[in-house]
Amino acid sequence: MSDEAKARKKSSVRHTRAIQRDRSKRPSIAPPDDAVEERLTELIHPATYAQVAAYSAMGMRQRILTLPVMMAFVLSLIWRQVGSVAEAVRELKKQGMLWTEAKPVSQQAVSERLRTFPAELFYRVLMDILPQMHQRWKVRRRPLSAAMRWALDRFPDVVVLDGSTLDTLMRKVGLLREADGQVLAGRIAALVSAAAMLPEQIWYEENSQMHDQIFWERAVAQLTGGVLLLFDLGFTNYAWFDKLSSAGIWFVTRIKSNAVYQVESILQTGAHLHDRVVRLGQGKTECTQLIRLVEIESAGRWYRYLTNVLDPQVLPAEYVAELYAQRWRIEDIFNLVKRLLGLAYFWVGSINGIQVQIWATWILYAVLVDLTDQVAEVLNRPFSEISIEMVFRGLYHFTMDYHQGKAKDPVLFLANEADLLGIIKRKRRLKPSLTGGPIP
Repeated sequence: MSDEAKARKKSSVRHTRAIQRDRSKRPSIAPPDDAVEERLTELIHPATYAQVAAYSAMGMRQRILTLPVMMAFVLSLIWRQVGSVAEAVRELKKQGMLWTEAKPVSQQAVSERLRTFPAELFYRVLMDILPQMHQRWKVRRRPLSAAMRWALDRFPDVVVLDGSTLDTLMRKVGLLREADGQVLAGRIAALVSAAAMLPEQIWYEENSQMHDQIFWERAVAQLTGGVLLLFDLGFTNYAWFDKLSSAGIWFVTRIKSNAVYQVESILQTGAHLHDRVVRLGQGKTECTQLIRLVEIESAGRWYRYLTNVLDPQVLPAEYVAELYAQRWRIEDIFNLVKRLLGLAYFWVGSINGIQVQIWATWILYAVLVDLTDQVAEVLNRPFSEISIEMVFRGLYHFTMDYHQGKAKDPVLFLANEADLLGIIKRKRRLKPSLTGGPIP
């Protein structure tokens, strides 16, 4: 074995051990109570059964591990943070999971099913549930943060586009077994509502080396005119900037340090702010549409943004940076999905099994957001002030009280114990604003 191969193997072992150490620190969720199981069943079970016809159309035989059973199994494995497939199989055999009664299955049968069960069915359930979750969010009565209230008064929605590489597989099967060194689980991208913290669409690519640019066409096809789109430098593409403008889709992003442009007009200039309309690019890469360049100085550093909202009356320069800051919400979401719900830990080494876990994890994320938003409504707090992570961790304490007859409703319990459980985010010491404007 060459020195380079030995180094890769050593690095892979270190990475695997780090994941195992991290996994050992993840908190366990107590056995589910009727109230939590009822919520999962109410929201997910109908969408699952709606796909039974598609299950049959794919030629899937009506065996023990049907779509409803597999959905219940995978969701329980993730939600309760069961340590392994083997442990979850034992529970399925002894007492059943969610809406599924105890089943006489083997670990080998379940593992094979995870490898071959059509992941598309899990994706279809997710796509059925997401619009329902968005609608539930819209009809709730709770205040919005100042930034979201200001933005949603002027745009139909504020959405964020971003991609993220999934972690290394701890084990490989099938064709992946022959791969040399570490194998990443692929790449995902999501289009997320910044206000609701709910995805509108999610995509998966098996090749982890794929650039974010490959998601542009799919993202634009999903967007409607009038929305405000936020994205980072990884999506810089002048041709797509023109397409967004032509489609009536507004955007805010950053500008690359080496970008070439010509100033067409000056809207505002001062010691700490430059607001100009520019012609971006040159030659074949030049934008056909004019773009607005906003540069803001704060604490001795300049921040530079691009937007196709040319009218400062519609989007004042002072608010461009504040709204772009909402882009970080998707980073929080990826972190929650990966670390809190376990999408950094893959129990199977097949591409199909990876996708099953991805779609199931996003289903549970949507349910968790819905629960968090209900807590925000009871507390009459902006959703952004409630910690999704602490709501999830608080369910352990609810389950303990539930089994002792001290609590019945998870929403009321979490709201009443919000201070004790750290559900209301602590107020951070605010950094100096980039603008000094009224949006916090």
